Amino acid sequence: MPVVTWKKENKIAVVEMCNGPNRMNKVFSRDFNQCLDQVQQDTDIRAMVLTSTDEKNFSQGIDVEWIGKKIQDQDNDTVMVFMYAMNKIFKRLLLFPVPVVAAINGHAFGNGAIISCACDFRFMKKDRGFFCFPEVDVGIPFLPGMIAFVRKAMPEPLFNQMILSGQRMTAEDLKAHNVIIKACGNQETLMTEALAFAAAFDKKPGIFRELKQRMHKELIRVMDEQDPVYIDALNLFVAD
Repeated sequence: MPVVTWKKENKIAVVEMCNGPNRMNKVFSRDFNQCLDQVQQDTDIRAMVLTSTDEKNFSQGIDVEWIGKKIQDQDNDTVMVFMYAMNKIFKRLLLFPVPVVAAINGHAFGNGAIISCACDFRFMKKDRGFFCFPEVDVGIPFLPGMIAFVRKAMPEPLFNQMILSGQRMTAEDLKAHNVIIKACGNQETLMTEALAFAAAFDKKPGIFRELKQRMHKELIRVMDEQDPVYIDALNLFVAD
């Protein structure tokens, strides 16, 4: 059964991560890219909303246990394939030819928070869930591309504080810094607000494609030129 699926609501593609904590591993990256393929093939789609079916979690990020075991087993090819597949997802979200709205319905940790930053807009429910970058506590430094596209989503002082402290932020904290459009009261309100916001973008994909390519040209260059230095060397963890 796929761990990422999608459905169509009018002209909006609702992409749902549907595997509980939604930890990211090889299966996750495969299913997510397949969903994006299918959404992009539907020429009627005018916006996309990314969310989770879990009551507690948007996504808890990279499946650290899985990737750690692969590195321990020296299965380097699988690790690199996964890392490049995730970078492909991030780039596709950045450049997707329709507006992409993250409806953050629970905890967004690490790569879960990062993937929401790759989206164009974010909504988050305020009755449950934290948003944080715990990489500083688990010894996983950000790739240069990750740093670049998180910076596009939040002001530099907040990013500096979060990346160095691992501090957990609430929806209201993020709204105060304009990281999200709205802090919503509950799950129902979150989806209603996110879908209504997405529905307002009834425009042709061509202009979004061109605007995003121009807006994020430097960001993509960083991902393409600098990330492979760390991925190919499997320089993904810091031991001490």
